Amino acid sequence: MRFSTYVEVPKQTLDISHKTRVMMLGSCFALNIGQKLEEYKFPVDINPFGILYNPFSICEALDYICSDKLFDKDSEEIFFHNEMWHSWLHHSDFSRKECAEVVVAVNNRLLAAKETFASLNVLMLTFGTAYVYRRVSDSRVVGNCHKVPQKEFVRSLLSVEEIVGRMSLVIDKILTRRPSLKILFTISPIRHLRDGAHDNQISKATLLLAAEELRRRYPDTVCYFPSYEIVLDELRDYRFFADDMVHPSSVAVEYLWERFAEAYFSPATMRLNEELKEIARALAHRPFDASSQAHRTFLSKIMLKIEDIRKKCPYFDFGKEIAQCNTQLER
Repeated sequence: MRFSTYVEVPKQTLDISHKTRVMMLGSCFALNIGQKLEEYKFPVDINPFGILYNPFSICEALDYICSDKLFDKDSEEIFFHNEMWHSWLHHSDFSRKECAEVVVAVNNRLLAAKETFASLNVLMLTFGTAYVYRRVSDSRVVGNCHKVPQKEFVRSLLSVEEIVGRMSLVIDKILTRRPSLKILFTISPIRHLRDGAHDNQISKATLLLAAEELRRRYPDTVCYFPSYEIVLDELRDYRFFADDMVHPSSVAVEYLWERFAEAYFSPATMRLNEELKEIARALAHRPFDASSQAHRTFLSKIMLKIEDIRKKCPYFDFGKEIAQCNTQLER
């Protein structure tokens, strides 16, 4: 007997292994899944511009990543406000006291993203809202308002046609450089209640229609993962949300990760994940006596497990885990 609506994930030709290079762009849901991939040692690049919510800003970020463009002190994205320098296209994590520091920070991260893109296999894009803020001065969409007064912006809702048209241009550009690339769209289950409950639903519906049209236009390239539907239909209870009643709880994120893994990981990848999880769980163990011979033997067994995995997967970086074991063995 089931007490919730089970959401089927469409059958898709997308296989993600520990050799698959993945890039995530979009809302904080992209961050949630990206961090899980990182935790299990998948080669993943997470939000090189910081969190982005709307499709136009995501497209602009992709334009930079798959081109030769860089930022400089005269770039129109760089501006000064409230004693700090910011970028209209970046999260406030990149804001600095000096203009030159912002330029260095955004370019260093952009260069790393360009390097990832050169051998990228899967691009995962998470749309958060179809509402955008345009600067009154030039009508350009911003990725982050950085607490600039609201009178400086005009808020508007993107249409399905606008999103599909802009995104199609970017996909075409990407495919000329990475023709075998797979693009995985998902809609963030995080509700933007500042837009209002009704407007949030209109926004999500717009994003869902746009994602479906892109999947139809690029059937060999574009896939869709129903994270929004899983949270709204399967996890329709506030116990699956954080204290703000908007973001998914850690339990919900874990469940979405499991559904994601079931959809895109092979049995061999799942088994390897279990081995990595076992090592992480063992390292999180707090010993009763850290200096005891029993604990030293325990650490030695962990090191042997790491070595076994490294023989199978020499591309894994276990530097942090080995350092943790060595630090405790030296006590």
